[in-house]
Amino acid sequence: MEFFNSALGKNITFVRPAYFIISGLSGIPNILYYYVFLFFLYIVSVLGNTIVMAVICLDRNLRTPKYIAVFNLAFVDLFGNSILVPKVVDIFLFNHHYIPYNDCLTFFFFCYTCLSMQSFNLVALSYDRLMAIIFPLHYHVKVTHRFMFSLIAFFWVFVLIAQLIAIGLLTRLSICKSVVINSYFCDHGQIYRLACNDHFPNYVISCLYPVVMFWVPLVFILLSYLYIVCTLAKVATVQQGLKAFKTCIGHLSLVAIYFIPLLITCTLMENIHPNARIINLSLTSVFPPMLNPIIYVLQTQEIKESLSKLLKTRMRSKIPIIKNDHTVNIM
Repeated sequence: MEFFNSALGKNITFVRPAYFIISGLSGIPNILYYYVFLFFLYIVSVLGNTIVMAVICLDRNLRTPKYIAVFNLAFVDLFGNSILVPKVVDIFLFNHHYIPYNDCLTFFFFCYTCLSMQSFNLVALSYDRLMAIIFPLHYHVKVTHRFMFSLIAFFWVFVLIAQLIAIGLLTRLSICKSVVINSYFCDHGQIYRLACNDHFPNYVISCLYPVVMFWVPLVFILLSYLYIVCTLAKVATVQQGLKAFKTCIGHLSLVAIYFIPLLITCTLMENIHPNARIINLSLTSVFPPMLNPIIYVLQTQEIKESLSKLLKTRMRSKIPIIKNDHTVNIM
């Protein structure tokens, strides 16, 4: 990180605390029930996303560009929740509020990476729906396995570089105001405000980050669906349009679950109690990964059929066969 640190000058003495104290959910009445609720959401998320990933891997019919993006979304949801929820429960339920400096930056890195990748995964799925509905004859030419792998790889590289820049800018800060982070995880905004030296670059990052990682993807998704609606209104009957748009219900549900809580929280952030804001943000981080697999299983016909087929195959493999007065179990 010498590049970032050189911006301070050679005579600056850094104050890097040995640890931070996470205190965001302290002092809330009956908060124990909330931790239990978070852990329940986490268990449902793990089971749901694991099932979606397993179904996509086991069924060759689902190895399409669209389901590459769905698999990646399930992986990001599983990985992100596995980083966030157990750590939050450990911090607040077992009173391990002290988190080492380097561990805090690592916690921040992975949490923000997964939150950002959820947003960009929805962009990939939106582009897939756009091509499938507007250019159905050219879909298999334009949206190939190689294209989808490349698109998702680009998103990963972009998000990882953005997080590394944010981490680098944090390491150039001299933390001397406090070591208490009033959040449920190592929040970028909470950390840089504890610095005594110039943190303007961090402020710029904190302003640009939500725009680039959340609002630009949301605008792209909304514009893609606006284009779909306008095109279908011109070239298709109402029945055909509804049939085509029905294939987007699952994706639109994911978009609503992910972005609407963010919009509400950001809009009301200045008018609600800090504890309420922290709980809203934590639910915004945990709910979408839990609901995404449920929505895809219930709303996507291919996954429902594949899951049903896999379950029937599994059940048949355990049915005993009576042959020559001997019971043989098919395994």
